[in-house]
Amino acid sequence: MPAPHLSPAHTQGPIPSGLWERMGAEFGLPSLERVRSRLAQIYEDPEPVMQQVVRVFSADGTYCPGFQFREDLSFHPAVMGLFVRAMALRIPHNYFAAWMVTGCPALRGARPVDLLDRLGSAVLIAALERSFEPGAGGGRRSA
Repeated sequence: MPAPHLSPAHTQGPIPSGLWERMGAEFGLPSLERVRSRLAQIYEDPEPVMQQVVRVFSADGTYCPGFQFREDLSFHPAVMGLFVRAMALRIPHNYFAAWMVTGCPALRGARPVDLLDRLGSAVLIAALERSFEPGAGGGRRSA
């Protein structure tokens, strides 16, 4: 279930692969195994941390959008707060990741990823909820 502004026809469907390519070029899109390996260098047991990772699932494998990490591989707290809320709303990982890097009407067309350090978490969470609320362009909250 895409946010209404993610699909030109405002209907459910796959996210264009070009979006993942742009995300990878701008933020990095390392494989899940690469992220697990890096986190294993920091944490004795990386599995509890891995459960917090936003993932993008494609036919080619599972990837982790770089926008969720800081340079030291710690998680960006605003992304983690948004992701926790997205999981509570049952928004699939792929649609959450796409929402983060797509202009959002609830944020006056700005991309949520660009506002992580400028807006409070409550504003971003409200935008997430509005983007995926029932009836928003035909979308619904659960997949």
